Amino acid sequence: MHQQRVIFESSPAYILVCVILALGFAFLLYRTDHPWSKTWNRVLFAGRAVLSFFLMFLLLGPVVKQISNLFEKPLFLVVYDNSVSIKETTDTTTLKQLQANVKETETLLLEKGYETRTTDLAGNEIEKPAYTSPVSDLGGALKKIVNRFEGSRIGGVILVSDGIYNAGLSPLYASYNFPVYTIGVGDTLERTDVLIKNIAYNKIVYQGNKFPVHVEVMVKNLPPQAIKVSLLQGGKVLETQSKAYKSESLLSYDFQPLANDQGIQKLDVQVELKEGEVNARNNRSSIFVEVVEGKKKILVVAPSPHPDIKALREVIDKNPNYEFLLHIPGVEEQPASVLRPDQIDLAIFHQSPDMRGKTRDLFQQFAASPTALFLVLGIQSDLQLIAKQNMPVRFEAPPRDYDEVTPATNGAFSHFLISAETNTIMSNYPPVSVHFGKVRIPPTATPLLFQKVGSVTTEKPLLLVDVENSRKIAVMLGEGLWRWKLNEFDRSENSQAFDEVFSKLMQYLSTSDDKRKFRSYPIQQEFSDTESVVFESQVYNDIFEPIYGNAIDIDLIDEAGKRTKYTYTTSPGNIRYQIGGLKEGVYRYTSRTVLEGKAEQVRGQFAVVQRQAELQNLTADFDLLRKLSASSGGKFYAASKMESLKSELSKAEAKSIIHSEESYHSLINLKWIFWVLLMMASLEWFARKFFGSY
Repeated sequence: MHQQRVIFESSPAYILVCVILALGFAFLLYRTDHPWSKTWNRVLFAGRAVLSFFLMFLLLGPVVKQISNLFEKPLFLVVYDNSVSIKETTDTTTLKQLQANVKETETLLLEKGYETRTTDLAGNEIEKPAYTSPVSDLGGALKKIVNRFEGSRIGGVILVSDGIYNAGLSPLYASYNFPVYTIGVGDTLERTDVLIKNIAYNKIVYQGNKFPVHVEVMVKNLPPQAIKVSLLQGGKVLETQSKAYKSESLLSYDFQPLANDQGIQKLDVQVELKEGEVNARNNRSSIFVEVVEGKKKILVVAPSPHPDIKALREVIDKNPNYEFLLHIPGVEEQPASVLRPDQIDLAIFHQSPDMRGKTRDLFQQFAASPTALFLVLGIQSDLQLIAKQNMPVRFEAPPRDYDEVTPATNGAFSHFLISAETNTIMSNYPPVSVHFGKVRIPPTATPLLFQKVGSVTTEKPLLLVDVENSRKIAVMLGEGLWRWKLNEFDRSENSQAFDEVFSKLMQYLSTSDDKRKFRSYPIQQEFSDTESVVFESQVYNDIFEPIYGNAIDIDLIDEAGKRTKYTYTTSPGNIRYQIGGLKEGVYRYTSRTVLEGKAEQVRGQFAVVQRQAELQNLTADFDLLRKLSASSGGKFYAASKMESLKSELSKAEAKSIIHSEESYHSLINLKWIFWVLLMMASLEWFARKFFGSY
């Protein structure tokens, strides 16, 4: 629907003036005798008057205001729980009948004036469900609808589900501004079942050590008796434990296997099958642990406690490959055998060496060694001693004052990548205190962060990395890192940006440079059996520039010894290769290529894990669906009661949303008006010439 009206830049009273002037001008032109008849004289008089009026009328600046009303139909969504648990408990005939009934309901909604869409729990639009999803996140599916269609009118949601969720939060914890009509499908009968509820273990363990494996077994509808659980490796039973089941529904078993061989090791947990069990697949589960040689040691040295140390420690502790060591003289000290540079992979000196000399000797010892260093400067730092030890930062004059600066990322930093989201978050960090003065850094140093004063980004480094003769040193010129972490957590309830920057920095500093010209590896150590395994291969020349066009051969060997070969060629922007359809297990790989006529190869391992969350519980939870519908203003219907749902929805009234848009068009800019006026002037000129006048 459109509404139009004309508005003026000047007073509309000038229209009367335009009429008078147009009639006067036409009268003066056609009041004398002419060679044409009186009838033609009146026609030409009228044409000239109209033409003159419109020309003067356009000088008033008339504008056409147009209001367009767009009607948006309300949306009704049909969301299918496409998880495996439904297919496991419901026969194909019932599912096909259910889909046909839902389709009829969609047709009814279309006739009522609704727009309908059918999606799965992931939010993907589908024609019909496949029931192949390894997890069910009902709360996440409804939250996606709230976020995706914010601002749109949602008439309601029809959720076809068994009420089982094993990912995300319960859908009952959130509120929705639309009614959720639930259709219950599945079997609510409690079966006899002994299942592995949870396995807790460390994914990374150290060779020669024992590591804990905690198994929780749930028992349903079973008389009191003994429940046996075994831990196996390579088909060999490592240990078996038996516990008596009485009335408790959850039993706990603790194993302590020994980590012998390096690499990824597969362990199987097997629960004894009991009489009457229908679902035997949840009696067995596999775990994968990576056995490594040892942790990297990161030493933090400081003259006194500081909240920055706590912030850095939380980053270090999140990486199981790191061992955190703290040395504060007189507070928490490490033995002399630990404080040797050859025993430390990265030494962090926070405001050290200090002016009082507490950590001076230790700093000089590490400064003279090839150990990687990370210096955090502050009010207690001895800047003169730091300069004497040839650290990559030097003040031209001893600073006597301090400045408050915020970080600005350096887009040209290339030692490791920082995500765009992290760059945005860091730009809002609070200021830290830095020494005020002119700073000189060597040409081998690259700033990761610049100092930003107010809204001006300076060329002074705030955090820099220097690499010389394979030795890596990072320098943070200010203290107050804890403010960054606390500020980010206050705004987003996490510290992902802070953790990303400093975990990557410490990983870069503590890792020796890889001088291999051929690198090929899976992008992660563990993949799900529902996703593709992704390999990335990099080939370099003598000066470590990436080169392309090399054929990469990948040999995979599974646990049974079966060998599979894959080949692809690298190109700019295409250094990855996906391998799909791999079953659960540990795979050994060998990647090969030819570089300068010489064969190069890389070996390694990765694991493919089968996700069995959907098989843990097959008992439908209609009570959850009833509560969800009741709390949102909808209703619950069993799959066999679809006619009642159709009857309910036939009473619903589809109320469209009206969106109004205003647009303004100046008449003088409309091309068709120009052509009409030009045609009127041309016809008058032609008629006057035709009748013998000028």
